[in-house]
Amino acid sequence: MRMIWGLFAVTIGIALITVFVWRQLDHRADRAEMDRLIGMQLNDPPLFSPDMVADLPEPARRFFTFAIAEGTPLFTVARLEMVGQFGMGDKAAPGYMLMRATQVLAVPHGFVWKMSGGSGAMRMAGSDSGAWTRFWLGGLVPVARFGGNPDHRRAAFGRYVAEAVFWTPAAVLPGPNVSWKPVSANAARMTMRHNGMEQSADVTVAADGQPLHVSFMRWSDANADTVYRLQPFGGYLSQFDDVAGFRLPTHFEAGNHFGTEDYFPFFIADVTNITFPKPR
Repeated sequence: MRMIWGLFAVTIGIALITVFVWRQLDHRADRAEMDRLIGMQLNDPPLFSPDMVADLPEPARRFFTFAIAEGTPLFTVARLEMVGQFGMGDKAAPGYMLMRATQVLAVPHGFVWKMSGGSGAMRMAGSDSGAWTRFWLGGLVPVARFGGNPDHRRAAFGRYVAEAVFWTPAAVLPGPNVSWKPVSANAARMTMRHNGMEQSADVTVAADGQPLHVSFMRWSDANADTVYRLQPFGGYLSQFDDVAGFRLPTHFEAGNHFGTEDYFPFFIADVTNITFPKPR
C-alpha cells in the first residue's frame, strides 16, 4: 500500500510539473509575440497633417481630425491595460466575470490580449492572438486551446483591424492597403488588406468627428449553430482621453450580433493606460 501511495504521489508530482512547464511556455510565447509586435513600431514615424486625409469622405476626415492632432507622431503600435467584465454566458444570463488584461495592438501585423479574471477555482487566465486562443481554469486546467487555422486567423483579423480604428488610428490612415469610402452623412467604411485577408469596418461619428461606434461583419462561430460565417459585431465607444496627440476612447462595450435584437455586449471594459512603446 505504501508503494502504491508513493507511485500515486510521484504521478501527481510529474503531472503538476508538466502543467507548470506548459503554463510557463504559454507565458513565454505571449511575451515573445508582444515583443515581436512592439518591434514593428517606427522609432521616428511621420507627423500627422490634415492634408493626409483631405481626399477622404467627409465623415472619415472628421474622424481623423478628431482622433489625431496635427503634428502628432504616427505611432501604429499601442500597449493597453484594461479592467472590466467579460461575459461567460449569453444575453439572457450574461455571467459577467471581473477581469483585467494587457494588450499589444500592432495592425496589420497582429495583437496579443492577455487576461486574468474570476476568483478561486473559477479563476480564468490566458491569452488571445492572431495565432492562438488558450485559456486556463485555476491555472491548472486548459479549457480552451485552438487557433492556427484559416477560420481563427480570419476571425482574429476582423477583431484587431476594427480595434485599430479607435485605438491606433494612425494604422488605418489611407495607403496602399487601406481605403475609405462613404456610407452615410455620419459614417465611413475602412477596408484593410493584408496577407490575403480583407476586412471592412464602419465608423459612425458625431458632428465633431468623435467615433460613436464601430461595426463590421466578422467571421465567427459565435452562433447557435457554432458554424463559422459572417455576422454583425461591434461596440460603443465613450470617455475619450488625450494620449500623446491621439484622442482615444477609454470605455467600450462590444459584442456579437451588433445592431440586432440578439446583441449581447460580452466585453465591457475601461482602459486604464495606453502607451506607444518604442522597439526594444
